[in-house]
Amino acid sequence: MSEPRSKARHRHRRSRTALAVTVPLALTAAGTLAYGTDLGVLGGTGREASAAAPAWAADTADGFASVNSLGQNGTYGGRDGKTVTVKTQAELEKYATAAEPYVIVVAGTIAMNPVGKEIKVQSDKTIVGQGTSGHIVGGGFFLGSGVHNVIIRNLTIRDAYQGVWNDKDHDFDAVQMDGAHHVWIDHNDLRHMADGLIDVRKDSTNVTVSWNKLSDNNKTFGIGWTENVKTDITIHHNWIRETEQRNPSTDNAAHAHLYNNFLEDAAGTDIKSSYGNYSRGATKMVLENSYFQGIRNPVIKDSGAAIAQRGSVFSGTSGRNESGGSAFDPKAYYRYTLDQAADIPAILRSGVGPRSSIGTTAASTKAAAATTLTVAQDGSGQYRTVQAAVNAVPANNPARVVIAVKPGTYRELVKVPSNKPHVTIQGTGGSRKDTTIVYNNAAGTPKPGGGTYGTGGSATVAVEADDFQARNLTISNDFDEKANQSLSGHQAVALRTAADKVFLDGIIVSGDQDTLLVDTAAKDRLGRVYVSNSYVVGNVDFIFGRATAVVDKSVITLKKRWDGTSAGYVTAPSTAANRKGILIANSTVNGDVSNGSFYLGRPWHAGGDASLDPQTTVRNTSLSGAVKSTPWTDMSGFSWKDDRFAEYKNSGAGAGSANSNRPHLSDAQAAGQEVADWLAGWTPSAS
Repeated sequence: MSEPRSKARHRHRRSRTALAVTVPLALTAAGTLAYGTDLGVLGGTGREASAAAPAWAADTADGFASVNSLGQNGTYGGRDGKTVTVKTQAELEKYATAAEPYVIVVAGTIAMNPVGKEIKVQSDKTIVGQGTSGHIVGGGFFLGSGVHNVIIRNLTIRDAYQGVWNDKDHDFDAVQMDGAHHVWIDHNDLRHMADGLIDVRKDSTNVTVSWNKLSDNNKTFGIGWTENVKTDITIHHNWIRETEQRNPSTDNAAHAHLYNNFLEDAAGTDIKSSYGNYSRGATKMVLENSYFQGIRNPVIKDSGAAIAQRGSVFSGTSGRNESGGSAFDPKAYYRYTLDQAADIPAILRSGVGPRSSIGTTAASTKAAAATTLTVAQDGSGQYRTVQAAVNAVPANNPARVVIAVKPGTYRELVKVPSNKPHVTIQGTGGSRKDTTIVYNNAAGTPKPGGGTYGTGGSATVAVEADDFQARNLTISNDFDEKANQSLSGHQAVALRTAADKVFLDGIIVSGDQDTLLVDTAAKDRLGRVYVSNSYVVGNVDFIFGRATAVVDKSVITLKKRWDGTSAGYVTAPSTAANRKGILIANSTVNGDVSNGSFYLGRPWHAGGDASLDPQTTVRNTSLSGAVKSTPWTDMSGFSWKDDRFAEYKNSGAGAGSANSNRPHLSDAQAAGQEVADWLAGWTPSAS
């Protein structure tokens, strides 16, 4: 960037200590599902395994499927039984209809005969696809009265369609339950069936439907068909796309909790939505932080039904959008974490449906988890450059690869491309200063073949892959501004991130102008960055970009300009509306510069985009006297007062009391601007 520029029906449900909410944290993030060990080591088709079930088989449901009721404490499927791998309809039916518990791995495409057949699943079963290869074609599953503790996961169930859009003659569903309870439907791709994709009927209850793609169908998801008001259901993180009705239709549900779903009616197609979320009969519905794109009548209710709405985004919708009536508090039944509604399209596009990582073998997963590539300039490692080690990481690697870099100064450009996630670059010296990756490109530096690098292209290290970590090293850009005064464009980035779940732990990021660029892969994509126990050094806009970024328990070092003067700006956020920007917390801002010479930030409306809503919050941080008494300023014609800049309980000589030019958060506001709010369900951990 340029310079100068109600009562519950079951009392025992209120005990939170009884809940078995042990779904991996990865389920609440942008789609990385850590199933872990192998599904393919079990040997011959349909053979029962004598070994313990793989780690992912111990996963249990969240939401209402986790609640202790009806004699069933949570939903864990067949984890207490044997694990079998099936490739035929006969094998699948044998184990799914058995009386004893099984973990059933579907390792291939099974075409149902006759078309429309629904296998009658019995209690205590996990049916799960091996990687993305588990397909059920032309049929599905039926869970009858009293069937309980069933998990259907990581499958594609498709193509029972009989050529009639609003089909009244063929009741061919992907999953149908009549009087079942404790069912978890998770990470599936359900599409193109003759009737509905999911039917939860006849007092079925304690159901959770999560992280599924539901698409290309007339009727998506029906709930109810009973005079009783018994069903408790949680529906979260589902992408409902190109469906006409029942998205879902919820009839006489005692408690329906819908959150973080994405309902999309794509423009220019023949399928048109007639309505979105429908609360019918005596349903009590809570709807939170969902995203409705192009949906007609996005939220509707009957006169006797209730809908409590909060936090959703409605883009290009039309018609009825209704709420009202007495609902309930989901947190009285189970714990859950909300993602921001604005982030939901990006999170779900990459996170729903079957996950390929489920197909790795136990041995390969273990090996990948332990993979370390060594870098040493003297030839004592596997590679002499960091980039050579990055190049050696296989595309779409399923598990962590650590690039261990021995002490030394590595003058090179490093890029971690988007198809190489789970990479850690780690210095092996006794200090973060012992291992340095450095280069000296600037925005105006000529590129071989013509043109210049531009700000983003100037980065010494560029990270475009999710789940990246760096620790115990220095990343620097040592572009010499004084020696290059004739060069136009002195922005010189040390580290650029354009990915989600980036953890920078115990490092130094050093430069002058535009040191640390925290970006996202695209304007509509979520990018979370957590910087901890680190130093960030610079002078002009040196922490900037549109990512949701936290600098925590770190030191921000203010640096003089090339000519010895003291003047600068710590942050320049370019945050999208309804997203969180830059948070500096529990840190120190200091440096060998003049008193009153640095602003904490200014709003960067990249490209003059007035729709942006830049945000910086600085809280519980020690500010040296170098910070101006009016710590925020305008940029390129945009007033900081029109955007989101605030402090909370800072200390030090540079701190000041609240006034019109120095807004402070109230205690209530600050409670919603904690580090955990920025990270939105992601807990960074060293790996």
